[in-house]
Amino acid sequence: MTEIAFLLNGTPVRLTDPPATATLLDWLRDGQGLTATKEGCNEGDCGACTVMVTDRHGTHALNACILFLPQLQGKAVRTVEGLTAPDGTPHPVQQAMIDHHGSQCGFCTPGFIAMMAVHHLMGESDHDTALAGNLCRCTGYAPIARAAEAAARHPVPDWLQKATDPALFALQISRGESAQPTGGSAPHPFIPQTADDLAHWYAAHPEATLIAGATDVGLWVTKHLRTLSPTAFIAGIDDLRGVTVTESEIRIGATTTLAELHRAIAPHHAGFAELIRRYGSTQVRAAATIGGNIANGSPIGDAPPALITLGATLHLRKGDSRRSLPLEDFFFAYGQQDRAPGEFVEAVSFPRQPDRLRCYKISKRFDQDISALCGCFNITVTDGLVTEARIAFGGMAGTPKRALAVELELLGNPWTQETVTAALPAFAEDFQPIDDMRASAAYRLQTARNLLQRYFLQDQGIATDVLAVTP
Repeated sequence: MTEIAFLLNGTPVRLTDPPATATLLDWLRDGQGLTATKEGCNEGDCGACTVMVTDRHGTHALNACILFLPQLQGKAVRTVEGLTAPDGTPHPVQQAMIDHHGSQCGFCTPGFIAMMAVHHLMGESDHDTALAGNLCRCTGYAPIARAAEAAARHPVPDWLQKATDPALFALQISRGESAQPTGGSAPHPFIPQTADDLAHWYAAHPEATLIAGATDVGLWVTKHLRTLSPTAFIAGIDDLRGVTVTESEIRIGATTTLAELHRAIAPHHAGFAELIRRYGSTQVRAAATIGGNIANGSPIGDAPPALITLGATLHLRKGDSRRSLPLEDFFFAYGQQDRAPGEFVEAVSFPRQPDRLRCYKISKRFDQDISALCGCFNITVTDGLVTEARIAFGGMAGTPKRALAVELELLGNPWTQETVTAALPAFAEDFQPIDDMRASAAYRLQTARNLLQRYFLQDQGIATDVLAVTP
């Protein structure tokens, strides 16, 4: 038997054996009558289903449409219905949306308000980044942004500060009602507490699906209509989470979210942090994990090219056995990785080094879009000569892949425009990209060459960032 206990708008909830892939959105709308939270895209892109979720790691805005019920264990959930004070006073964000005419048809409004309430609670001021994961099709973003700015001038309500204190809501959860059966007939979801628990269970159930943030797996259910069984929900395993920085290396636990990685990596590799900022939306980054981004083997996953250029090592575990391999060797071919049944990603690490890394994500939209290609460059220059070069791309092949021929053209040569120009034809030796809906093969190949040129110019102190270049 699996029991899930959490708070919903301050009220304890206990569920027995919930279906592993029942989403919070469906449960709220169909089972609880909380219909303000909307279903839009049902894949985590539009933000209409955004809710506030608090756990011992903090408060986050998450997409309820790809958030499964077992992921709520020990957490507190607030929907837009739960943001009004007990005496009926609107949250500052709600009042600001009224005052600044931030709602027209109203469909997207609950998601915007939930996102903005989390932003307000955390004292954040970058409203453009926060709201990039919420789509509006009629009101327009200007009045919504004005509402966010106006709400920021008001303090967080005292009742909400207390409601999002993990020490307090953990006691409320434990005092909840007796668990109610939910009618799930599939095998119970497994929720391991430690990496050892996961290792032993997964070795015995190698056919299982591991679910961390569900930002990818969620679409297997909502879009592909797949039945997943058995399942293990691993995001709560603390000994697989966190970033450890020593004098010699940086090690990232597999269940570290991209939001956590963004904060931790920024002081060491600002270009990597900026790449992460453009990964999905605020809601997606708060759930997606680095282990999932690697283990799913996507050729357009943005983190692997950056990690490969940093010389990353992947750490895998099966039962009590562990092994490590260069991350670039993990990817065999499209959809094929060097991971045995019952084996899982434990961490990824790379050496401490001077920050020569630059990453460039090319996509049709700046925010919340899949890369047409993603190029990462880590080139060391000593006394005017290229002494080390690691270049990797996503979106240029069936796997994340290094540009070995280009690297060879650069190594040992002066770091000059002439050397860069001479290396450009080698891209055609490394990559034979495809035409698809995101870009043509010719565009990808030419853009890859342009990105090496951009890296060189940026290294010479010339502004190349569209966010920094001004007329």
